[in-house]
Amino acid sequence: MTDFVRTDDAHFDALSDWNYEPRYHQWKDLRVHYIDEGPSDAPVMLLLHGMPTWAYLYRTMIPGLVDAGYRCIAPDHLGFGRSDKPTDPNWYSIARHTEVLTSLVCGLDLSDITVVCQDWGGPIGLAQAAMMPERFSRLVIMNTWLHHPEFEYDESFLRWIDAWRPGGRYAHPRPSIGLVPLLAGRVVRSRDVVPAIKAGVEPDLEGDAALRYAGFCAPFRGLSEEGFNGARWFPLSIPVGDHDSGNGAGQALHYRVLLGWNKATHFVWGAQDEGFNEEWGRTWAQQMNAPIDVLPDAGHFLQFTHGPQIVEHILRRAHD
Repeated sequence: MTDFVRTDDAHFDALSDWNYEPRYHQWKDLRVHYIDEGPSDAPVMLLLHGMPTWAYLYRTMIPGLVDAGYRCIAPDHLGFGRSDKPTDPNWYSIARHTEVLTSLVCGLDLSDITVVCQDWGGPIGLAQAAMMPERFSRLVIMNTWLHHPEFEYDESFLRWIDAWRPGGRYAHPRPSIGLVPLLAGRVVRSRDVVPAIKAGVEPDLEGDAALRYAGFCAPFRGLSEEGFNGARWFPLSIPVGDHDSGNGAGQALHYRVLLGWNKATHFVWGAQDEGFNEEWGRTWAQQMNAPIDVLPDAGHFLQFTHGPQIVEHILRRAHD
């Protein structure tokens, strides 16, 4: 049996901007949460989050996609959101996350899928299209990557990895885990919240910042330190630091396979992302002969700050 912790539902029920019915997929002895909104026979939008977020990241995109006639499925990776959180850090690997998502796609018998992915949702989700392309009709790729020998990891990547090592800024991620998207989205200023991060106390936030912080923190409320191991392991699995845990060989294979992808592909890119910069987004789009829509003022978590704009781009490109 896998040892895990589970977040109390009360922490999600308290969110005023997230009221979707929780659904669960059983993977071995662990429960994977997902939401399923829209007509059951509609084309699927598979919305995949990364680090350190959960399906909540897509809260401003789901309504517009459902209104346009899509079925939106947004799962939480194990270790995140409403899904179970294995406590053993050695449980986590990208290959295992990929296996779990494959199980969900096959268990729900999904087809005509558009995968919408960002951050670690890219390697985990694009693996599905590479391995079972018959289920997928379109790729929407946002601020992510697939590891391959030519990919250049810049200093921001190395700093991010180091921040999660013992002694780093995020080594004890409470309460900073909820601030990462807000900092990247420029919703809060570093100088205003870094003291709280260093002190390990809740930041003093108001208005929209407080609301969003509550949403991103909800999955980790009331958990012991071992409940954060999934979040810790995503940055430590970046293949430049841990090739095996990051499924570096598998990512390189999927990258090569998808360069020959002959179905629709669309890139949407936040230009203010240091790690996955605009140059990389444009290079990858060119390699796949795909259009790219660049959001000049968006950063890494573009779904968080520019959700409705992304939906407009997705729907427009779907009819090109």
